[in-house]
Amino acid sequence: MKNVISTNKAPGAIGPYSQAIEIDNLILTSGQLGIDPATGAFPEGVEAQTAQSLENVKAILADKGLTLEDVIKTTVFIKDMNDFGKINEVYSKYICGDKLPARSCVEVARLPKDGLVEIEVIALKK
Repeated sequence: MKNVISTNKAPGAIGPYSQAIEIDNLILTSGQLGIDPATGAFPEGVEAQTAQSLENVKAILADKGLTLEDVIKTTVFIKDMNDFGKINEVYSKYICGDKLPARSCVEVARLPKDGLVEIEVIALKK
């Protein structure tokens, strides 16, 4: 059964999609830009946008009682591959431990609202 997940603790969808979907024991988030849900604005810089993107993911997962430790796959979309190291530095503060999820990271020509980073995850409910 497919259930829509929606929380006001993360930015709302800016198009015809859901923040996340729950199917059986999986949570699949839509890509989360680094938008502050309180202000609707991007923080300054790729590090701050990466942290906010992951905070948004955390908020969506928390709505279902999950944490970043439950993530099994991440996909990171970045505006500039030259920021890979900066993004990894922030990412590793949020996604850490001995059981790291699988991950893809790709540079894209442009992100919605001209964001610098967007992160989506798949999490497994235990």
